Amino acid sequence: MTIIDCNNLACPEPVLKTKNALDSIEEGVITVIVDNLAAKENVSRFAKAQGCTVSAKAAGEGWELTIAKGYSCELPEMMPEGAPGVAKLPTAILILSDKMGADPKLGEVLMRAFLSTLSKASLPPAKVLFMNSGVLLTAAGSEAIEDIQALVDQGVEVLSCGTCLDFFDKKDALKVGTVTNMFDTVETLTDGYRVTTIR
Repeated sequence: MTIIDCNNLACPEPVLKTKNALDSIEEGVITVIVDNLAAKENVSRFAKAQGCTVSAKAAGEGWELTIAKGYSCELPEMMPEGAPGVAKLPTAILILSDKMGADPKLGEVLMRAFLSTLSKASLPPAKVLFMNSGVLLTAAGSEAIEDIQALVDQGVEVLSCGTCLDFFDKKDALKVGTVTNMFDTVETLTDGYRVTTIR
């Protein structure tokens, strides 16, 4: 049995460590140790979404999660094979700010964590579009360049608004992805993509 110690790890590290452990086995049981309720819920939800069985018990000041993969666990069938619907569409993510949410300091932390996690997702998006101050994430001086480059390396199309880069005087400072225009952006948002907007 593999034991994953996730004590003192910030979100989303417990989920990522659990994902790596589950990806490394065809079937078996792993134990994940966490020290806070948010990590317990996040890891449990992730494992169940992968079709695993999860049981939790208190362990000291935290929890011990036992996750079984590859036995009688089955994912519910969300949609019949070949059926049309939103779940089958490729995903485009529209990022409108260099921070996530209203609080500037927390927003920087959340955006960095989001981009880092996005590059490790099981099913990455087809496109990520950066507009408004979001383009600052793709330009020189951004701490997110490495995470965004990881998306590009996986085949994700990363696009930054040319007008926005001009506005912030960053067009010559673009470090990752390519410049796009409003027409191409509108085409993406209206033509066959499931769009998620991050503000």
